[in-house]
Amino acid sequence: MGFDKLLSLIGDQPVVARSIDRFERCSQIDEIVLVIRPDRREEFQKVVDRFGFSKVRSLIDGGSERHLSVWNGICGLPEQCDIVAVHDAARPLVSSDLITECVTLAKECGAVSLAAPVVETIKRADLKRSVTGSVDRAGLWLMQTPQIFRRDWLLDAYQRIVDSGRSVTDEVSALQDAGYPVRLVENADWNIKITFPRDLDLAEKLIGVQKI
Repeated sequence: MGFDKLLSLIGDQPVVARSIDRFERCSQIDEIVLVIRPDRREEFQKVVDRFGFSKVRSLIDGGSERHLSVWNGICGLPEQCDIVAVHDAARPLVSSDLITECVTLAKECGAVSLAAPVVETIKRADLKRSVTGSVDRAGLWLMQTPQIFRRDWLLDAYQRIVDSGRSVTDEVSALQDAGYPVRLVENADWNIKITFPRDLDLAEKLIGVQKI
């Protein structure tokens, strides 16, 4: 992006504020732990204060890699927490209804993730971007967030990752590695990840017509 996408505006609100708001509105969510860049603590605190997010209980410094940030967040959870939803704040369009659906299912089966089936044709290419083969898309899914788990499962899975010195790009990978079953919930709604500047324009248009 070339700038901090989480503090970029969609309409009159920063991306991170819109993401927090979806969880703030969800009756299944009791507390929110915001994992942040240490050097932007003051700016994120101002966002929390400005929008009056009552469920944000703490701001925790992130790590040098994504999985270490998640680990810091897990370690900062209150003792009474038994279900944990990990969400990428760069996905401000997830609905509160979908969060509720995922939390409810996670209470039953232990591990759940939002996902979307792969619908595009997929090709494999070499370093010169020359096509070398095709990938069968049957059974392939694009992982999204939130990814929601029993706390004890997530803690065990991440403890193994941290102790081994390995890294994972999402929580489902950690749970898989530890041998826990994960259920997917198909998301038919927009849940784009703000990655390129054009995504801010698309998100603004979608939020204008979306039911939260």
